[in-house]
Amino acid sequence: MAPRSFYIETLGCPKNQVDSDKLVGTLLADGLVPVGQPGDADVVVVNTCAFVEQARQESIDVILSLDGARRDGSQLVVTGCMAERYSGELAAALPEVDRVAGFGVPVNLSSPKAKGTGPALPSFDLLNLPRPATDAPWAYVKVAEGCDRACGFCAIPSFRGPQRSRSMASVLEEVDVLVAGGVAEIVLVAQDLASYGRDAGTGERSIAPLVQAVADRARRVRLLYLYPSDLTDALVEVMCATGVPYFDLSLQHVSRPLLRRMRRWGDGSRFLDRIASIRRREPEAAFRSNFIVGYPGETEADHDALLSFVDDAQLDWCGFFAFSPEDGTVAATLDRPVPSGLVAERLAELGERQDAITASRRDALVGTTQEVLVDAAGTGRTHREAPEIDGIVTIPDDLPVGRFATVDIVGALGPDLVGA
Repeated sequence: MAPRSFYIETLGCPKNQVDSDKLVGTLLADGLVPVGQPGDADVVVVNTCAFVEQARQESIDVILSLDGARRDGSQLVVTGCMAERYSGELAAALPEVDRVAGFGVPVNLSSPKAKGTGPALPSFDLLNLPRPATDAPWAYVKVAEGCDRACGFCAIPSFRGPQRSRSMASVLEEVDVLVAGGVAEIVLVAQDLASYGRDAGTGERSIAPLVQAVADRARRVRLLYLYPSDLTDALVEVMCATGVPYFDLSLQHVSRPLLRRMRRWGDGSRFLDRIASIRRREPEAAFRSNFIVGYPGETEADHDALLSFVDDAQLDWCGFFAFSPEDGTVAATLDRPVPSGLVAERLAELGERQDAITASRRDALVGTTQEVLVDAAGTGRTHREAPEIDGIVTIPDDLPVGRFATVDIVGALGPDLVGA
């Protein structure tokens, strides 16, 4: 009898991609084989995102699309954030789905099950599962799950739970396997990355020692999602010393009153001071951030403050997202909602301004020489570009994939560079 086959579609952030990688590793160990098309699979899995309404709608659209693409007799399994947060509602609303299960629900996918009976996915701790080899020269490594913060707009702690940091030994063991398999860049991710280790009982963060230990093993180490108050001098120092001074700061806004309504720390002045201090230390530092637009109570003065910050900060990369009210969060109960039309206008204004800044910062690199990691034939990245998120560097096709190369930047096309 031929082994059962599976196909996985992953939505959402890099943390979800890590979860899917771990799930793939488990299914392979159970004897299932991967296929490239949902129509060829016995089991079709959708790893969903539920962070905001737009992500939930995308998840539903993909579920319905895969239902139409799968073959008769296959199983359609929905897991991930939507399954963890809305399992009962999803099962009732989507009769097309055979299983709705958050991670950690016992299951056996090695044999077929009748629709609606039996468990759905293996029971496991995703953080410490082995993962399959990767074809790319970079890999995400999740170092913690959950979050202890209480940001007014975020529902993640309600379904991912409090922060659970992996041991440093387990993280480094995974890094060693990846590096031995040819991975040159390790991208550390977590819901609250800079707080790594604080839940271990000592109350002390251990992200800086972890970054140093990973840097001792891998040519590049990159960090995604840093809460600004936890960007300590020690962490900045080790990040700059690794040769990848890439700072992905979770700022969300710059208006102090609005940030307090978000239950967040900081303000635009503090953020600018910190960015300036890092640039004085490391002029080649690159910065990314994301901002919520239209949070309840956001005034024209708050919006103007954010516009001014965008001009002053000159961030390399920036994302702007419309506020989405999430069930069970403080923000869903706040007064003074911002009309959707006004939110759209503010998003357009901010996006246009940041696009010009990003293009200008890319233009400034023309004429320089840069080291790139060759991700694929004709495509590379400097330390300024995170994989799958930022721009790329177009490079000669004959440069070997997985190696580092030195190229001259001869042009810029919006967010992308041209190397020769």
